[in-house]
Amino acid sequence: MFPGVDGFHWTFGHVVFLGLFFAVALTIFTTVVRAVWRSVEDFRSRRATAICWDLEFAGMPEAERCCRHELAGRVAERTCPNSFDCRRCAEYEKFAALPASSPATSFGLDYPAGRLYHRGHTWVRPESDGTYTIGLDDLASHLVGKPDSVELPEPGAAIDANGTAWTLRKGRNEVRVRAPIDGTVVETGGADRGWYLRVRPEGEPNLRHLLQGPEVTAWLSKELERLQIQLGAPDAAPSLADGGILMDGLMDAMPQADWDNALASTFLE
Repeated sequence: MFPGVDGFHWTFGHVVFLGLFFAVALTIFTTVVRAVWRSVEDFRSRRATAICWDLEFAGMPEAERCCRHELAGRVAERTCPNSFDCRRCAEYEKFAALPASSPATSFGLDYPAGRLYHRGHTWVRPESDGTYTIGLDDLASHLVGKPDSVELPEPGAAIDANGTAWTLRKGRNEVRVRAPIDGTVVETGGADRGWYLRVRPEGEPNLRHLLQGPEVTAWLSKELERLQIQLGAPDAAPSLADGGILMDGLMDAMPQADWDNALASTFLE
C-alpha cells in the first residue's frame, strides 16, 4: 500500500489511503508537539506545581480537607474545594466576615501569634526588609526531633507554594516539606538556627491561604487527634505525655510506630 513496496501501483484507492494515512499521522504528530509545548510552558510559568498539588489534594481523605472556616467555627461543616488555596476561593470574603468561635490555645506547643501557618506544618514570618522567613512548626519539630540530614535549596532558587521547599531525612524516612509561599530563596538556615529559608516574593504576596488565630487552634486539635490514632497501636508507647502535651523527639521515642503514614499525613504527601 506504500510507494517503494513491491507490487505497489498508483491507483485512486492508493491515493485516498495515503492521503488519509498521512493526515492522521500529521494530526497525531501535531497533538504530541502541542502537549509537549504546553508541558514546557506549564513548568516555565510555575503551573506544574499547582497541577501536581491539586491532584495530590484530591487524593487526600475528605476528613483531612476541612475548610479553614470550619476550623475557626465560622461554619458548621465545609470541605475545602480549592486545595487549601483561599486565594482562589470565591466565597472566602463571605465566610471570613463571620465570627469565629474556636478558643485560643496551642496545647503546650509554641505557635506565636505573629506567624502564619501552612497546613504542611511550616510557619511564615514577614520581615522588615520585605523578605519572609520560613520554618518548621513546633508540632513537626516535636515529631522529627533532630533530623539526620537536611537538603536546602541554593540561594537564588525559586520555590512555589505547595511545592517542595526543602527535604529532610530521619532514619529511613525522607520528608518533602511543602513551601508555604512563592518566592526566591535569599538565605538558608537550618534546625539549629530555628528557621530554614528566607525568601523574597515577587511583589506583595497574597497570604490568606495561611492559617492564623482561632483556625490554628482547631487545626492543631485535629492534628493531635490524628496522630494519637495513627501512632496509638496496642504495642506502642503513648504518643502524648501527661496533660496532652506532645512528646519531643517522638520519632526517636517510638521507632516502631507507623511513621510512613503519620509523616505522609503531617506533611501532606
